[in-house]
Amino acid sequence: MNFKSDNEAPAHPKIMDALIETNAGYASAYSDDRYSRELNARLSDWFATDCQVLPISTGTAANCIALAEIIPPWGAVMCHRAAHIHNDEGGAPEFYTAGAKLMPLAGDHARLDPEVLAQAIDSAGAHGVHNVKPSVVSITQATECGTCYRPEQINAIAEVAHKRGLPLHMDGARFANALTWLDLTPADITWKAGVDVLSLGLTKNGALNAEALVVFGHPEWLEGLERRRKRGGHLLSKMRYVSAQILAMLDDDLALDLARSANGRAAELSAVIEASSIASLKWPVEANEVFIQAAPSVLQALKDQGFEFHLWPGHTDVGRLVCSWCTEPDQIKAVAQALSTLNPEP
Repeated sequence: MNFKSDNEAPAHPKIMDALIETNAGYASAYSDDRYSRELNARLSDWFATDCQVLPISTGTAANCIALAEIIPPWGAVMCHRAAHIHNDEGGAPEFYTAGAKLMPLAGDHARLDPEVLAQAIDSAGAHGVHNVKPSVVSITQATECGTCYRPEQINAIAEVAHKRGLPLHMDGARFANALTWLDLTPADITWKAGVDVLSLGLTKNGALNAEALVVFGHPEWLEGLERRRKRGGHLLSKMRYVSAQILAMLDDDLALDLARSANGRAAELSAVIEASSIASLKWPVEANEVFIQAAPSVLQALKDQGFEFHLWPGHTDVGRLVCSWCTEPDQIKAVAQALSTLNPEP
């Protein structure tokens, strides 16, 4: 009964089939194979606009290579204080950018507030060269609290950023989960809303190790991104295996189907928690992450019964349960049964 992370789920069988098929014979190395060359056209169709795609094997690398290209070492990344790049990348953004600073900002439900963002950017230059320079805005979709940015919210942030000459980066580690919950097109929550570059995550959604940088309308960034990918050790010699996974995820909308399954289980789990007399939801469930709030004794009792999940940092009474593409209905029923039999201690 593993709810620790969608990273701990297995790869989908269709991904493994694609890898076996890709493994037949020789192929050009370093992203010059036919699978990698197909990505621009396939993802341009998916996003309904011309875009340039760089396959990458990890989300950390995708985020950091993108940020490093569009920010100087004396710059600042404006992000939410709960952002993955701020809390969970082990200093990789600072490493890749040669020392740029992350500026964490407030906002409800882990979403940046456009007014807070505008004020932070506008006040950052009060001391001239003594300050770091706001240089890029980064948002996470879905957020670290399991909530989703609506198109109008993204557009409001993009307007603040672009008016001040800052590009907008989106960390889309759970992009498909957000997309299916919003029931929109990929274009609606990216370039149409003002996103300049997307780190498209597929590993959490059933791939083995497949991410992609998707660049909208900035050809001047491409050489730098490609050189940073190489210099950072992420230009795999056998990139065909990453690219084949991305293509498989696009075939017959596999990525969306898997995300819908994970989201569906999360919705069922959230209903179980809401119906309980001893637990509640910390934040709205808008993708595949569910944050249960209960007495520490209740959370520990669930762990003692074999339910695996993370206690949320900074909270003794909040646990994060993540549903994946292969979470079974019986697992949700087991949580319901456990909650119905537990009693919180005073």
